[in-house]
Order: sequence, then C-alpha cells, then structure tokens
Amino acid sequence: MAGARYYDVIVVGAGIAGLTSAAYLSNAGARVLLCERGTSVGGLVGSFDYKGYTFDRGIRAIENSGIVKPMLEQLGIDMEFLENPILIRIEEDSVRLSSKESLDDYRALLERKFPGNVRDIRKITDEIEKVMGYMDVLYGVDNPLFRDLKEDREYLVKTLLPWLARYQVNIHKAMKLKAPIGEYLAGFTDNQALIDIITQHFFKNTPSFFALGYFSLYLDYSYPKGGTGTFIRKMEEFIQAKGGTILKNTEISSVDAEAGSVMTAGGREFRYKQLIWAADMKKLYTAIDLNSIKNREAKTKVDAQRKLVRERSGGDSIYTVYMTVDMDRSLFEDVFGAHMFFTPSAEGMSKLDLLDPLSADKDEIKSWLGRYYDLTTYEISCPAVRDGSLAPPGKTGLILSTLMDYGLAKIIKENGWYEEFKAFSEDHITALMDRTIMPGMRDKVIDTFSSTPMTIERITGNADGAITGWAFTDSIPAESRFKKIRRSVYTPIPDVLQAGQWSFSPSGLPVSILTGKLAADEALRKLSQDRGAEQS
Repeated sequence: MAGARYYDVIVVGAGIAGLTSAAYLSNAGARVLLCERGTSVGGLVGSFDYKGYTFDRGIRAIENSGIVKPMLEQLGIDMEFLENPILIRIEEDSVRLSSKESLDDYRALLERKFPGNVRDIRKITDEIEKVMGYMDVLYGVDNPLFRDLKEDREYLVKTLLPWLARYQVNIHKAMKLKAPIGEYLAGFTDNQALIDIITQHFFKNTPSFFALGYFSLYLDYSYPKGGTGTFIRKMEEFIQAKGGTILKNTEISSVDAEAGSVMTAGGREFRYKQLIWAADMKKLYTAIDLNSIKNREAKTKVDAQRKLVRERSGGDSIYTVYMTVDMDRSLFEDVFGAHMFFTPSAEGMSKLDLLDPLSADKDEIKSWLGRYYDLTTYEISCPAVRDGSLAPPGKTGLILSTLMDYGLAKIIKENGWYEEFKAFSEDHITALMDRTIMPGMRDKVIDTFSSTPMTIERITGNADGAITGWAFTDSIPAESRFKKIRRSVYTPIPDVLQAGQWSFSPSGLPVSILTGKLAADEALRKLSQDRGAEQS
C-alpha cells in the first residue's frame, strides 16, 4: 500500500454521469480523481473531427428535461445552445415538430399512411397527448436538486411547492404505464404495421410511458454550438479548473473494499474514502475482491448482486453510418432538416422474417440485413445544418443510425467478415437514401465509415454495446423507479456508490446527470460525517 495516492473520492468512468459527479465534488473542494479507460471523456456524449467535418459520436442532441441547463447554470458553465427541430418522415411524407400543436400534424401524417385506421390513430394520439401532459408536469420546472432553495425563496414558494402536488399525482399516473409499448398499442389497434411505425425506433419492450412521452422530449431538444463535444469539453475544463484530476487510458481492474483502494490495469494504486462507480456495472462486480469485504452480511449481499448482474443483458445497441457529402447544407435543410427520424417503408418491421444468425450463412444474413435496412427507422442528423462551421464550405456531414442487435454483430465478427459487413451496410444504406429521400446523393458521397455495437463496446466498455441501459426484456438489476431515484446511488459494497447505471425509464443523458449529482451529494455527506466523527 506504500506510495499509493490518496483522494477523498475516486470516480470511475468519465461518461456524463461520472463527469457530473466529479464536477460537483471538485466544486465542493473535495480531492477528486476521475479515471477513464478510454482516450477521451464523455462516453456516448461528444464529438470527433474527420477531415474538417465535426460528427457527434453518440447522442445527436440534448434534451433539457429541467436538468441539463439548470445544472450548467448552477455550476456557472456558460454554453450556447442552438435550436434542434425534429422532422418525422414516413416514405415521402413528413411533418416538422415545432410545438405541442404539431401532434395534430403527426396524427394527420399517420392517417394519410393508414386511412383505414383513423379511429385507432385518434385514440393513440390522444394517449400521446395525455402522456405529454404528464411530461409537462414532471419536467416542467427546473429540477430542485439544481437550485439553491435557501437562496431562492421565490422559486421555492411560487414554483416548487405548487409543482410538488401536481408532480405526485402525475408521476403516479405515469408509472402505471409500464406495459411494453407494442403490447399497449395493441389495445388500440390490430394493425401491426401501424404499431410498428410508431414504435420500431424504440428498444424492445420499451415501457409505454417512455415511448409515448418521447413526443414531448422531441420538442425539448437543443444542440450545443460547436457540437455535443462542446458540452463535454466544458465539463472537463471545469473539473480541472476546480482542482480535480482526470486520468485517461486508466482502467480500474480491481477494488479492495476493506483497504479502500483501487488498482489500475497498468499496476497503479489509488486510495479513496468514497468510490463512485460510473462505468459498466458488470465490470464493478468483476473488479470487486469479495474476500476484501469482512462484514459477512455485506459480503452475502455483494455476492448476490454480482450473480444477478452477470445474468442480465445490456439494452439495445445501434449501427451508425457517417457520410461526408459534396453538397451544400442548404440542400439538406428542407429535406432532412437538422434532425430527422426517417422510415423508408410503411410496411413495418413485423414483415421481416426472423433470422437465426448461428445457423444462417453469410448470404442469408446479407439478404436479411438488406430487408432490415429497407424497413427499419433511421435517426438522421446533419450537424452543419445547425452550425455551419461543422463542415467545410459547400459540403455536409451526415450521421445515420438504426437499432442493431449486438449478438448479430458479434457473430459476424467471429465469422471473419466484419469489414465486409460494414462495407455492405454502408453501400446499402447510401443507395437507400439516394433512392428514397435524396436522389443523386450517392454520386456526391465522398467518404463513408461506420460504427457497430462492437465499436460501442470497445470505446465505452458498455456490456453488449448498450447505449442507454439494461434490456427491458428482463428485470433491471438496479433501482429503476423514478420516484425512488435517490436510492439508485447505493450499492451493497461498503463506501462504494454508483451513478449512471442504466437504471431508468426514461433513461438517457438527463437522468445520468441526475444520478451523478445524487452520488456526489451522498459522497460529500459521508465525507462530512467522517470528518465529524474524527473531530469528536
């Protein structure tokens, strides 16, 4: 143990949850070490440069949810946000979402595509409108965790207290909508294609509240000027300015709970009073030395949690194609917009045959993939449409993503045709866009490259390449009730907290920030208790 560096708190994992914890801890004067296994911080939030283009490597925009902007304001981090209107397109028909009234336009779009289901569509969009009402309450004010209630009495009396009563009613209603969205909508229509078109860009078995509430989140999106990497860069600079230490290329390989120490894969040792694990949960329960836990009851609980975590699967992953195109951004503004969800066919994914990748040969998998790409829904982002500095003059960068099964990508890689799979996918998706949405674009494409679920697993360390959390197909091995979110930071391991553990519906960046702040607050509380005990 001699020579080990001591810190008040070590934070493992520099995704947005870990960055948030480290920011609040360093701002409070704690000695903080933030360890990141990768070459850069931010996880699935951030940007990268490619030949003069700026691409977002993870999320395409940021939803505030009464959390993000109040957090930045509380920390004193200045950032400019740009508008990020969402466009929904099905085949050749589209609607731009600009306000709550846009729900009527979306309803009309669905009615044009499914004229035999007008009554069903009205019922479904009425449900969406109802959930939008819940969302307006739940995220309609700045989260009180990011306000100084002692200083801001007017906010407490005029805003927060009246809101709390409405919050209790609406969170109760919202949490009743736990059924998987596909099953829920089947109670309103027997047209499976209609159900598919509404739901197929969500994860499998996504709870209804999460899915139906997304219409409100679309209206809440904004985009950091300079790309999502601006958000991460400012967080990183803040931590360092406040005296926090950030170590990249530093993977924690073992945790000794009794000694309060961690060991890196490179053999370095660090000591802590509190540890916040904001990295992959499976890695925590692999790293923990069970024999270092002397308390028998705690040891039993840790062992049980470790077994539970090992049995669970990560949530869905994505396949992303990046394109550089020799076309001016103005040509994409009306057709693609800044941010679009595009479904090239109204047939629905249920038309797709099941595939067993273990028994199918390469040609069968390619044929299935081609059909999948023709039916799936794409999230398409044009960074330069929002901010012209993110691409060279007269050119545009595009980001096209769709859900993809990690297991399929893994089998393809194990069978030795991973690069061929990427080339096939890039070419097929490029041809599809040329055929359906932007004729002539294919001849203007300069470069294409892509990211798969395997890429996400390699870069972030997320088990199964998951992008937001544990699969909804099984019970989640963490606190997943939003009303109980304060409990989400606890682990059975002594002096070890957790943050950003893929635990929630809704999940995503705002909740990662929220759990990061809660973990920091709890660590600071425990440090204060320890100091009080020492003084007494």
